[in-house]
Amino acid sequence: MVAIGSNLYALLASVRLTGTYAGLVAAHALLGASFVVITLSATLSGFDRGLLRGALSLRATPWQAFRRLTLLLILPGVVSGVTFAFATSFDQVVVTLFLAGPQLRTLPLQIFDGMGEQISPTITAAATLLFLSSLVLVRVVE
Repeated sequence: MVAIGSNLYALLASVRLTGTYAGLVAAHALLGASFVVITLSATLSGFDRGLLRGALSLRATPWQAFRRLTLLLILPGVVSGVTFAFATSFDQVVVTLFLAGPQLRTLPLQIFDGMGEQISPTITAAATLLFLSSLVLVRVVE
């Protein structure tokens, strides 16, 4: 993680995006993109293009066919990819340490900083909320 963080820092420093929200979002999007691509590729490999041709032959516009057919069929892959990307982004404290300036404070960075001093009730409450939200998300996906 240190190698990834330092390389992303060098890349974003060359375009002057270190210490900005745009740079932090770009770095986390870059780190999570592989999970989205892999899950969507797996979902699209089982997609029957005949259904799309059938929708188009029934006078649906390409946008309507995508929105009402394709998107609904690949929605589990999209949700899985987004979930994996979010979890990966939330876990990248080291990368955030490299890229965030003193004015940028993310929740994982706050938790990381708070763990060094002492465990406060705020950190415990945040961890409990994260745990419960992940349980709810798993229930919804099931």
